[in-house]
Amino acid sequence: MTMDARQVLAGVLTITMFVMLGDMIKRDHFDSLPVDSEASIHANRKQSLLTNGVGPWKQDAQSLTSCWSKPLLGEADESQGYVTFSLTNGPEYHLSQIADAVVIARYLRATLLLPDIRGPSEQRKFEHVYDVEQFVKKLDGVVKVAKSLPSKVVTGPLVKVPSRVTEEYITANIEPIFRSKGNIRLATYFPSVNMKKTKENSNIDSIACLGMFGTLELQPEVNGVVESMVERLKTLSRKSNGQFIAVDLRVDMLEKKGCQGNSASKSKSCYGPQEIAMFLRKIGFNKDTTIYLTQSRWDNSLDALKDLFPRTYTKVK
Repeated sequence: MTMDARQVLAGVLTITMFVMLGDMIKRDHFDSLPVDSEASIHANRKQSLLTNGVGPWKQDAQSLTSCWSKPLLGEADESQGYVTFSLTNGPEYHLSQIADAVVIARYLRATLLLPDIRGPSEQRKFEHVYDVEQFVKKLDGVVKVAKSLPSKVVTGPLVKVPSRVTEEYITANIEPIFRSKGNIRLATYFPSVNMKKTKENSNIDSIACLGMFGTLELQPEVNGVVESMVERLKTLSRKSNGQFIAVDLRVDMLEKKGCQGNSASKSKSCYGPQEIAMFLRKIGFNKDTTIYLTQSRWDNSLDALKDLFPRTYTKVK
């Protein structure tokens, strides 16, 4: 089967998108000013695209403000046990797993053990991919982080945790086990598309945002490899002056219950190819824009996107 080089490079899209987020953190796009919620980040960015009058490719039009304020542990917050976990399922899930673990450890006033990284057939140390010192530094005063367990400490029972864990879930399902056993091991699962709105100004929103956006930085060697891939994508996107759009779109998810619209609600959780295409055109992207999708293979529903943006690519044809 003949494969366009851009199709091959699109295969690294998922990790590329993840690393670009890490690069944003590295360039200090997120400063220390607290705001009410992470929605402000998206609102600010969208507003800058629509009002600056210089087109959608305007870079650094407006610095993003952080979606967290950093609470500090007090003297009464001495650790009572350990929370352990592993990063699994690929880098696109690591941010969510970190966020949930930080939220739970903070709520329980537990020490968070530095996770390992596990794939289908291999296991790596955290420091092989991510910067340990930056991780510990960013969480200083929020949760205590240990690089290894004391010799006489056991990991504790396995506790399954739904992604975007809530305070109510921790209280009802996790805290009793932790208080009884002293230590727990987390296993985050992703029940479906979890895009439901939660209560605003939740006590854990700020901690979750810090865990997701303020902790992970790639090791320089890994970051260098990914940056070279991004540069290659830019080279292949010469019709867009070296610029491209990365869209996390998987059509199978659109059929999930969490993506189904509610007739009583005016807002939507998920958007299909045609809606995405219309949105991109309305905010100023032209037909020569290169778009890379996380969708593994081409699906007929993507034709609506390709009609408006012919240079749309999935991981494979």
